[in-house]
Amino acid sequence: MLGFDSIGSAVLIAYDGVPILTTDAWINDSAYFGSWSHDYAIPDEQMDAIKRAKFHWFSHGHPDHLNIESLPLLSDGQFLLSDHFGGRIRRDIEGLGHRVRILKDREWVQLSDRIKVYSIANQNQDSILLIDVAGTLIINTNDSPDFGASFHVRRIAKGYKNVFYCGLHGWGGADMMNLFDSEGRKLVDPTERRRPIAPRAQRAAKIHGAHYVIPFSGFHAYQREDSAWANALIPELEDYQSEALPVGPRMVSAFVRVDAENGDIRNIEPPRNRLQLKKPEEFGDNWTDPLTAEDAKKIDAYFKARQHLANSFGFVEVKFGGKSHVVDLNREKRNCGITFEAPRNSFMTCLEYQIFDDLLIGNFMKTTLHGGDSLYPDFSPYVAKYGDNGGAKSSSELSYYFLHYFIRDPIGSTLKKVTTNSEHIVRTLIPADSGLFRTAKQFYYGFGAKKP
Repeated sequence: MLGFDSIGSAVLIAYDGVPILTTDAWINDSAYFGSWSHDYAIPDEQMDAIKRAKFHWFSHGHPDHLNIESLPLLSDGQFLLSDHFGGRIRRDIEGLGHRVRILKDREWVQLSDRIKVYSIANQNQDSILLIDVAGTLIINTNDSPDFGASFHVRRIAKGYKNVFYCGLHGWGGADMMNLFDSEGRKLVDPTERRRPIAPRAQRAAKIHGAHYVIPFSGFHAYQREDSAWANALIPELEDYQSEALPVGPRMVSAFVRVDAENGDIRNIEPPRNRLQLKKPEEFGDNWTDPLTAEDAKKIDAYFKARQHLANSFGFVEVKFGGKSHVVDLNREKRNCGITFEAPRNSFMTCLEYQIFDDLLIGNFMKTTLHGGDSLYPDFSPYVAKYGDNGGAKSSSELSYYFLHYFIRDPIGSTLKKVTTNSEHIVRTLIPADSGLFRTAKQFYYGFGAKKP
């Protein structure tokens, strides 16, 4: 076999006669304190190939991509990481006794006679991977935002006849959505988020210079009773194909085998797992466990260390088991803040190990926003991406952190900022449901796809 399989949630398996490489091999039962499970089973053939592969690449630290419980099953291979600022993931994995190799940023690395990879890390402590399998190019963006790398990737993709794009596009089921306003109204209506997926995925693929789109990085189900509501945000396989654009990159199935020698694309049809809801107590979470005085000290230290929060929020309130604690950040912004209601065990575990994103994405914690309607851009990235994973918490650390990533790709970063700001202006000035907006949007995506 010379080619690749897509399977699981965000797993690619590249073959050069034998399994050479896997990406983001989450192959155990659950993630995010038991909240996530696999929606589809990984067939025996692919599971065996994953375990036998010589290299395993991990894009970032989320447990549906880098899953600690899965690592012992992969330890016969070498672990590959992108060159993330601060090196936290490397330290954590090496601390568990595993072999780790850092891929140099934006350099081709040969893994076998006919397979090579090209890694691009970004400021979200995420990364994308280009995989060349005998002249077939795979662009694996997993669930990484585009910070301008698409301009660079597109130049590379021009040299390939067959280019596959693998990226997350859905209805928000892989992000924090358990949000409420100060009046107790839910801010996310699953039925209102069900916009057609295929056109968005095709446009992203076009911007990256791809010819085919493989739905990717979102094939999980919510199995905890307190997060099962979010299953309404998980698309069915057919939803990824609905309303696909007739021209441009072609939508293919989520689970496929691609033959790099003849270009054949064959569907893999994994069985769907039966969803069985489980109580949070099975994963160590009891909603009645109260907040303690010692917890309050740790909560204060955690949020106050992330200095950017005081620029946008006056307070963070935390509630466990009927008790609450308020972290005062900025009295001048006392009307703007966040209230988190969660089980004590998972909340304090996330603070201790600095993995707050795991709590957000688990979608069992209730988050109330006072004076705002989103955790972006001033909470989630600064707490979970830059602070927890990147180690950048103070204002000076953040300045150095952003400069580091800007220097890696100043042209792409600048172009992305220009095009993003242009789209924001259009969205502000023109109604989203108007013909003029649709025309401007088509021009924007066309411009992005043609820019050298």
